[in-house]
Amino acid sequence: MNNEIIATTILVGSLLGIGIVILRKIPVLVELPKTPAEFNLKENLLKLKEKISTLHPFKYFSDKIFLQKILSKIRILTLKTENKTDNWLQKLREKSQKKKFEENDNYWEEVKKSTNKENKNLPR
Repeated sequence: MNNEIIATTILVGSLLGIGIVILRKIPVLVELPKTPAEFNLKENLLKLKEKISTLHPFKYFSDKIFLQKILSKIRILTLKTENKTDNWLQKLREKSQKKKFEENDNYWEEVKKSTNKENKNLPR
């Protein structure tokens, strides 16, 4: 019996709360534009921007300076990646040069060995 009374009071209280919220919001809902054509996105964004700019952390915020900072960070990032790829390319070139040099070195050593063998096999 006690549980039913508690559940009923919670239900009635919740319904009253919902009713009060709906009654308070009806005037706001009536003022809303009836068609989407009346809703101007640019105006609303400008109003929102003005409201945000009056808040304390955003009072001295400049979107142009923010854009400059982002673009400079992107530029720094691209320069770093370019430098890194340049280093990789240079290392690859050095490795290929070294490999070519070693191959040439081995080639001439093999030629010398083969000529020495031929010279030894020649009759004197």
